[in-house]
Amino acid sequence: MHPLSTHQVIEWTEAGRARDARWRSENGAPPPRRVATADDRITADTAYRLACEGTALLWRGDYQGARQLLGAMARRADRGPRRPRGRRAPAASPAEAFHQHRQAQSRRARVLGMLLVPLDGDYGVPLRRAPDVRQACAEAYGPAEGPSVTSLRELLGLIGAHEWRTKGVAVPALGGDRIHPHYGVFSPVRGEYVDLVAEAPLPGDSSLAYDIGTGTGVLAAVLARRGVGRVVATDQDPRALACARENIARLGLAGRVDVVREDLFPGGRAPLVVCNPPWVPARPTSPVEYAVYDPGGRMLHGFLDGLADHLAPGGEGWLILSDLAEHLGLRPRDELQAAFDAAGLKVVDRLDTRPVHRRATDPDDPLHEARAAEVTSLWRLAAE
Repeated sequence: MHPLSTHQVIEWTEAGRARDARWRSENGAPPPRRVATADDRITADTAYRLACEGTALLWRGDYQGARQLLGAMARRADRGPRRPRGRRAPAASPAEAFHQHRQAQSRRARVLGMLLVPLDGDYGVPLRRAPDVRQACAEAYGPAEGPSVTSLRELLGLIGAHEWRTKGVAVPALGGDRIHPHYGVFSPVRGEYVDLVAEAPLPGDSSLAYDIGTGTGVLAAVLARRGVGRVVATDQDPRALACARENIARLGLAGRVDVVREDLFPGGRAPLVVCNPPWVPARPTSPVEYAVYDPGGRMLHGFLDGLADHLAPGGEGWLILSDLAEHLGLRPRDELQAAFDAAGLKVVDRLDTRPVHRRATDPDDPLHEARAAEVTSLWRLAAE
């Protein structure tokens, strides 16, 4: 179970009777204190107002009606409060713009998370025209343990994750073979970091490599396909470990890639040690955000500080890292080089690439200036 998962109980009154059920929230949100039942008769304005005031709405109407209501509430949330003309001051710095953006995202998520749906003991949704979500819920939550309640927004996320897991993501560096991400495990939809690992020159000794924080296992698979004799892929998240093992087996690489539970490094030394840590030193608010946000850069600095002790003589460490945090003012420009120096590492080479995802070219994105300047680099490092 992910550390953000909860085992709390939600309580409400319905038809004059006190009711309760297990509360499910993968982002760690506590159960709402005020809960009212609602159905298709409620208006979007009323639902949005109640949600903003802290009253959750447990849906008893048509499932598709709940989806439509959530969309209407989202449009109201995106418009935000009306302000007198000229009162919205621009952010004083990229870091302030980032924090304002995260706060706005948090407020939006909190309000939209107030529209709730019930789940039966087997994860069935007891609403008219509801889809069969039992498999999607089981993949994220594990075996069913009685009736529960979750937000419709979270349920839609589970359904989307199940669809991605079923369909998979085609990876050009694997010849178009697919990686199937599990719920809460970052999907390799941003392929530039994978392409860097596929293109960087391998060290002379390619008998062994470590992939630190493997996630879906995509980089371990790329290294194995490139001819690395054996890859040890590590992670500490049970979901990531299960996901990586499944992908490695599906790709026919189980005999060459070992997926093991470790915080960072396995024991011993390797000629090649690869790591793609979270890019932004900020607090994650959902399971999948652990791949992007890392408070204080714990994993980045942990990797650099331990790298020299896990490199074989003449070996290389590959650090794949976006500089988005630097453009946002969240990491000083000289911090990375200082961390290399403190860890006794020297830069052998650096390969750079520009992101190609949609937000990098979207002028309406609140962080557009930083995203447009972003560069993802593969740093080839060696011990001094």
